[in-house]
Amino acid sequence: MRYLLFICGDKATDISPAEGHQIDSAAESWADSTTSRGIRLQGQRLADPGDATTVRVRDSELLVADGPFAETKEFIAGFDIIECGDLDEAIEVAAAHPMARYGAVEIRPFWQP
Repeated sequence: MRYLLFICGDKATDISPAEGHQIDSAAESWADSTTSRGIRLQGQRLADPGDATTVRVRDSELLVADGPFAETKEFIAGFDIIECGDLDEAIEVAAAHPMARYGAVEIRPFWQP
């Protein structure tokens, strides 16, 4: 089964530049390991939430706003698509992601009609 992992950060978390480098290195190792095992299919780090654009259409009117959908301290820092046998395995894979210790990793299964 395929799952989308939302890799979430928290602006309130005080991470030093050295810690940030360690997290980046650990995340790269996690990505390399899970990719080589055939679990991680793809993933990407995202730009800062300040670079987001939100689009809505209401009553046929296009509404475009700079910034993320909601004001929050948490933000989506990246994503990974994984393929696992079941949710338990997906939880195990997500728990091993370095950002699980500093932010959060949300697991969302792909829609299966």
